[in-house]
Amino acid sequence: MAQLQWFPGHMAKARREMSERVKWVDIIIELVDARAPYSSKNPMIDEIANNKPRLVVLTKSDMADEERTKEWVEYYQSLGYEAMDVNLKRFKEYNRIINQCRRVLKDKMLKEQQRGMKPRAIRALVVGIPNVGKSTFINALASKKVAVTGNKPGVTKAQQLIRVAKDFELFDTPGILWPKFEEERIARNIAFLGSIKQTILPLDDLFIEAMKYLNVHYPKLLEDRYQLSFDLESDWILSVFEHIAKVRAIKKIRGETDYDRVIEIFFNDIFDGSIGRLSWEDVSCVED
Repeated sequence: MAQLQWFPGHMAKARREMSERVKWVDIIIELVDARAPYSSKNPMIDEIANNKPRLVVLTKSDMADEERTKEWVEYYQSLGYEAMDVNLKRFKEYNRIINQCRRVLKDKMLKEQQRGMKPRAIRALVVGIPNVGKSTFINALASKKVAVTGNKPGVTKAQQLIRVAKDFELFDTPGILWPKFEEERIARNIAFLGSIKQTILPLDDLFIEAMKYLNVHYPKLLEDRYQLSFDLESDWILSVFEHIAKVRAIKKIRGETDYDRVIEIFFNDIFDGSIGRLSWEDVSCVED
């Protein structure tokens, strides 16, 4: 698959703004997708984190392979991060995240009070690549308790805070990718998450790569969703297209299989979790 590069101008601007906002926060909440927690972790965050405490939150855990998710949480904890997995469809999960931030910062906030500083709200910066659940996270909290706390010292008018609890405020940031993916598998995994616009992707290549991966690691999902099984050693590609088109009752175009429609339906099943719980990488990939 050709190397993917995607870094629109608004993402360069977002990176600059994020670098400024880091100065004014107590903790960074970094959202990664539980289906690909390594590939969806933006290395640019490490460059701008400025040694701030960081909570790595594996989102969409309800769509990911449960065993692999546990291994990834343990992996990030072994690196010294606070880490947890969440299902953002459940509101109680948001309280878990906020309470974890409170625990991480308990000593810091206590020391500030002991030095005579007035008690204040914790400020958190929420970061993550596109489609990782950041908007869901912000909107769910904001819809319950929202107050724009604007014009804090050192914060410009354009950089407003969202108050979600008496003692907790959030900075939102646009989802940003990084300029160049050095590894093809990372670009591929991010594409499998729906984090890159499909209009720039080689979808036929991605379809083939996804099918090969699922056939090796999750054959039962293919069987359950499409009544499909195939041998990778055979000439399987056209027969898979035709089989899915038949099972999903996709109309032919001028007597030919509508390959584009097959690809569209397949990736919709992937993106919304209809195909079942799966992960695109395990912890061993960091050692490869």
